[in-house]
Amino acid sequence: MQMTEQEDKKVTNRRFYKAEQEANFADAQEGTIQTQNPAYRLAFQDTEFLLRDELRPVRFQLELLKTEMLLEEANIGSTMVMYGSARIPAPENAEGVLAMAKTDEEKKVAERLVAKSKYYDEAKKLAKLASQCSVVERGMRQFVVCSGGGPSIMEAANRGAYEVGAESLGLNIVLPHEQAPNPYVTPRLSFQFHYFALRKMHFLLRARAVAVFPGGFGTFDEFFELLTLIQTGKMKPLPILLYGKEFWERVINFEALAEEGVINKQDLKLFHWCETAEEGWKVVQKFYDLEC
Repeated sequence: MQMTEQEDKKVTNRRFYKAEQEANFADAQEGTIQTQNPAYRLAFQDTEFLLRDELRPVRFQLELLKTEMLLEEANIGSTMVMYGSARIPAPENAEGVLAMAKTDEEKKVAERLVAKSKYYDEAKKLAKLASQCSVVERGMRQFVVCSGGGPSIMEAANRGAYEVGAESLGLNIVLPHEQAPNPYVTPRLSFQFHYFALRKMHFLLRARAVAVFPGGFGTFDEFFELLTLIQTGKMKPLPILLYGKEFWERVINFEALAEEGVINKQDLKLFHWCETAEEGWKVVQKFYDLEC
């Protein structure tokens, strides 16, 4: 917008054009053999340049900054993070999963997945409890539900918030195979990441409670990194709700780790065993002296 001469004399007015304006000026330039060469593009408009290996540190910064700025603008002060499998079916889809199994081995796996579908419901209920708490401190919303943005347990988390009319985050990741955000993530809070490291950082920067449901390598990675950060003192303690004792004790022998001396016995108290949403939310309430 063109300023009048009087307005342009204001001390508070900026002296340089905004990047957006400069980009428009560049786009409007007369086409010549020089201006049509990639070397002449403005650096921040040159996608080929930004995707070069040497620009990885810049991409790290952009991926950290974009999500941080948008969450700040959305007045999100803290999150209730929910990790879990992308394969456990919702109870209403359990019959379909069983029907797809053909071999005896596939049927056994399908039965185990269906047996864990109860955690889809518990994740959804927990998300509802956190979303309905409506804690606001310093003008910022607290315990906003945050998931990995994908299917299964992640979908249940976003769905729980959605069903009580609350916003929720989805931190998705670019994968070789298609992975679209689940339909319950709030569109303006749906983020896509290239770097797993930056995605995991955003999971925990605002986390004030974390619920971990049965899952595979991704869930293990997120859960154990969280435990390591707290165990080593890099992160202050927070409620970690571990759902599915039967599953976790079958796949990990926590007691054996302590007996072998590679962790301390006290480290086993970093998380709380839970089976129901109400049980988990009580841990959070007690930790923060919440009344909701």
